[in-house]
Amino acid sequence: MPVSESSARLSTGFTGKGGLQPWSVREPYTAYKSPYGPQYKAVKQFHGISFGRAARFGITAAGFGGVAGFAALFMFAELPRVAKDIMQPIPILGSFFTKEIAPEDNPF
Repeated sequence: MPVSESSARLSTGFTGKGGLQPWSVREPYTAYKSPYGPQYKAVKQFHGISFGRAARFGITAAGFGGVAGFAALFMFAELPRVAKDIMQPIPILGSFFTKEIAPEDNPF
């Protein structure tokens, strides 16, 4: 197949299968930082999460965990083991969770 002069000029420097140029590695360079632009710094991060964002997530998770624990504690407060071991030692609420059965109502 004859190659015309114009196509030979366009394909100069191309090598490889099908006339494609192999991948070339670019030389590393540092980005230009203008002295007149904003002075910013890259924030250190771990898997895309910065320290500030992790702290905010931690505070939110602690709040949800505290509310869930408080709700679970009062949901299970009527169980005898929870009432005796956890709720009775609390100074203000302890007397509320003390269950005294009258002797005439006790079947044992």
